[in-house]
Amino acid sequence: MSGPRVLVVHNRYRVSGGEERAVELHLEALAAAGVEHRAVLRDSARVGRARAALSLLRGGSDPGEVAAAVRALGATVLHVHNMQPLLGPRALAAAREAGARVVLHLHNYRLFCAIAVCFRDGAPCLRCHHGRTLPGLALNCRGSLPEAAAYAVALARQYERVLALVDRFVAPSSFAAAQLARLGVPEERLSVVPHYLPDAGFAAGSRAHEGRYALVVGRLSMEKGLPEAVEAAALAGVPLKVAGEGPLAGELRELARGADVELLGRVSDERLAELRRGAAVALVPSRSDETFGLAALEAMGAGVPVVAALAGALPELVGGERCVPRGDARALAVRLEALWRDPRLRRAEGDALIARARGLFSRERFTRGLLDLYDGLVS
Repeated sequence: MSGPRVLVVHNRYRVSGGEERAVELHLEALAAAGVEHRAVLRDSARVGRARAALSLLRGGSDPGEVAAAVRALGATVLHVHNMQPLLGPRALAAAREAGARVVLHLHNYRLFCAIAVCFRDGAPCLRCHHGRTLPGLALNCRGSLPEAAAYAVALARQYERVLALVDRFVAPSSFAAAQLARLGVPEERLSVVPHYLPDAGFAAGSRAHEGRYALVVGRLSMEKGLPEAVEAAALAGVPLKVAGEGPLAGELRELARGADVELLGRVSDERLAELRRGAAVALVPSRSDETFGLAALEAMGAGVPVVAALAGALPELVGGERCVPRGDARALAVRLEALWRDPRLRRAEGDALIARARGLFSRERFTRGLLDLYDGLVS
């Protein structure tokens, strides 16, 4: 029997992030494995908000493109990443009618949560679940009542339909799978396929003993715990570089006043690799329940010791012994200072994390999990 033929579809976000990188890695893994595939991409940045809202409420726009792509490829599997707002369940239905089985990759909580992160008021929030979305409207989680209403109506309307159209759901961690099942994804149709690092993402050995600063990489938003990182670095007396952009930039700038903290804004992949090569420690102080943590994995592969929050999938990723209670800047500072003062410990930790990443998050392991999933659908 011939192997799977896979149509990968993804709706790019207005602001790109970790999910875009995960889609790129998915396509690279399929190519390396010799799997016949094609990608159909939509881009939210190319449409106005009114058109996006209308598409969301309609369950997607122009599903004919996806159906045509399924037929042209002879696709046996439609693998969907983000489907909102331009693809939606209409694209899933069109692909099924054209003969493909449907896989929906849930990188976040968008199936239930209007802002996708299940986080508000400084803590995880599970008020919206099983198609019940009124809390998101009542609390105006989108920060715009028209947008909050559009998401509340659309997500509630689509929930049962999505469950009926999807053959298999994929989560990037065991934590995410358990949380998604709690929110309303059928557990018996959930598979865990963790993200991976390409070979180029692994350093030959740690250089953290030569590091000159601590590093944080991520969106500057409250759920990422950036204020704790700034406070911890100041308490520990460690220089901190922050790479990323987002709504918290102004607040962080004020918080960092007088401290040895450099806000770099959004940086290129090349600059980010350079920053990791010069880092002594990477901080991942998330307050929200991360479904994975690509920034942590990339630091691991680069041989940079990681201090993470005890939040979501981060203990599963880096090891619970490298985690401190979420929101606790003092605990973060204690661990950061211990590493900063001991270059040999940093090097040993960095080498241990390279080995952990190679063992758990290689492309070979990802590809094997993915192909096993596809074989189970089409055999």
